[in-house]
Amino acid sequence: MQSMCEEDRRILVATTNPGKIAEMRAMLGGVVHWLGLADIEPISEIEEDGATFAANARKKALGYAEASGLWTIADDSGLVIDALDGAPGVKSARFSGDKLAGEERTLIDHRNIAKVLRLLDGVPEEKRTARFVCRLCLASPREVLIEAEGALEGRITEQEFGKNGFGYDPILLVPHLNRTVAQLMSEEKNAISHRGNAIRKLMPLLEELLRSD
Repeated sequence: MQSMCEEDRRILVATTNPGKIAEMRAMLGGVVHWLGLADIEPISEIEEDGATFAANARKKALGYAEASGLWTIADDSGLVIDALDGAPGVKSARFSGDKLAGEERTLIDHRNIAKVLRLLDGVPEEKRTARFVCRLCLASPREVLIEAEGALEGRITEQEFGKNGFGYDPILLVPHLNRTVAQLMSEEKNAISHRGNAIRKLMPLLEELLRSD
């Protein structure tokens, strides 16, 4: 595995989702200079066609790393609902169909949420168990370097609650807080979120990697 010199400590966060970028930058911090896709020359979007979160994260990390020449961290995350046999899963972002021309992210989120609530109509509270899952992968242009996974257990509500966050946050209730993820402040969310849990697992691996030069 190759080492990382000080001048190379620029890592690309491979996402165009502003919510994900904000969360990851806030939590990762440190000596690394984190870049988003908007900070570099345009790169063709890499299709997320894997059967698992891990496969998609690896494909994105390796693809964007090769295209940019930068070490790249990519994630694949989504909502896994037990009563729907794990759906929407890897199709979480496009559960209600592909993005329409000119459609804003918030409208896509609401369409996806509406579909989930429709499919769960009549399902009792105790069978609405679900979790957010996040798989992170850091890759160089040649190889996968480190990976980590985190989850946040919860239950699907019958309607939306809260205005914070993005995606399915308004309908995943965190039982011990009795609030949805969208009702949490960013600091509260980062402390328990699937992405936060994955990052906390990744950070010591990244620190060790940075010390290995």
